[in-house]
Amino acid sequence: MSKQLHLISLGCTKNLVDSEVMLGKLANYQITQDVDKADVIIINTCGFIESAKQESIATILQASANRKDGALLVVSGCLSERYYDELKEQIPEIDIITGVGDYDKIDSMIESRQSRHSRKVFLADEYNERVITNSSFHSYIKLSEGCNQKCSFCAIPSFKGKLHSRTLDSVIKELEILYNKGFRDFSFIAQDSSSFLRDQGLKNGLIELIHRIDSLQLPITARILYLYPSTTSIELINTIANSRTFLPYFDMPIQHISDSMLKIMNRGANRATHEKLINAMNTIQGRFMRTSLIIGHPGESEEDFRELCAFVEQSPFDRINIFEYSPQEDTKSFMLPTIESKIITKRINTINKILQKKQRASLCAMAGQTIDVIVEGVSDVSEYFYSARPRLWAREIDGEILINDIEDGLAEIKQGAYVCQITQVQDDFVFGKLLALA
Repeated sequence: MSKQLHLISLGCTKNLVDSEVMLGKLANYQITQDVDKADVIIINTCGFIESAKQESIATILQASANRKDGALLVVSGCLSERYYDELKEQIPEIDIITGVGDYDKIDSMIESRQSRHSRKVFLADEYNERVITNSSFHSYIKLSEGCNQKCSFCAIPSFKGKLHSRTLDSVIKELEILYNKGFRDFSFIAQDSSSFLRDQGLKNGLIELIHRIDSLQLPITARILYLYPSTTSIELINTIANSRTFLPYFDMPIQHISDSMLKIMNRGANRATHEKLINAMNTIQGRFMRTSLIIGHPGESEEDFRELCAFVEQSPFDRINIFEYSPQEDTKSFMLPTIESKIITKRINTINKILQKKQRASLCAMAGQTIDVIVEGVSDVSEYFYSARPRLWAREIDGEILINDIEDGLAEIKQGAYVCQITQVQDDFVFGKLLALA
């Protein structure tokens, strides 16, 4: 009987790709959803902000408490990279600990029951067999690791290092491999996707990648996540807009809009630069725009916050994520005087009211539309609904359409592309009817 494996992947989709590499290296194990039945438990941690650290630690302790006798507890990822020695000392229940450099050696670590902590960062390529999780239609493809930006609040470069891009050929080969396995929808990811190949001397590497993928003329769709304002050009925006493969999906975390805050955050771009890019994206027909904002960063005055609220009220972004500032060791912002937590909470509540109103209006505007969607499977909301997303939306982060009706004559519903009519929007839930295969 095969040994059983339980893997928990925390944090971002970049982490998920690394988790899928580990699953590929451990393909001889049987995957179980029950932690108490597993012979090996792997927790791929996140250590980006304080809440993510606490979630990772709580998950480790809970898994240890629930494991069966003799089961191995393995901890990997960003938290264990940043706090390797501390975790070894303070959580002795961990049997094997590794960081972000040895995902492809997880099988040998388990076999030898020894930890490993390389002083490098692992970057998956076409030679790493991955077990794609939760989808037979969509896959993430990682473009690079590390980051050359110097945001004052971000610790990622301190443990992920400088930008390290894959080659164009490597990315294309992985895309072709995944296509031949049946995947038809892709999200290209990196810490700073718009800087792809700048470390190899190519300023417009992402533009070149788009052209190369377009030239393949594959019947696929794709989107790019995490464009950085200072490395995104109007040419890149237009290239995405004119692509036959890439959807007009623009995910650009701006973090703030006040010039004084952008300077404190060391973002490398001012409000005028942001507005130029935002206006260019907003003119693209059928576009979808996403961003993220940090609330309560040291130095954020009431005037800065009011400016941000006014911007959000009028902004064309379809989705805006809000993050409370989280002090991080090894960053410039860590040394600055912090804002009282009650002030930050009040600001978050204020801006969330604005966002909820905008989100509701955006969803209500979908009623009656007929659109292409990707069915993901049964919804977590209820076993009586299928979960779908407009083809334009990114997986898991932009929302879902609950399919509660299916046109007569449609065969068994599987993961894939369909035509859907939005029939109702109620209490922030969007309902739809599948009409045909797309």
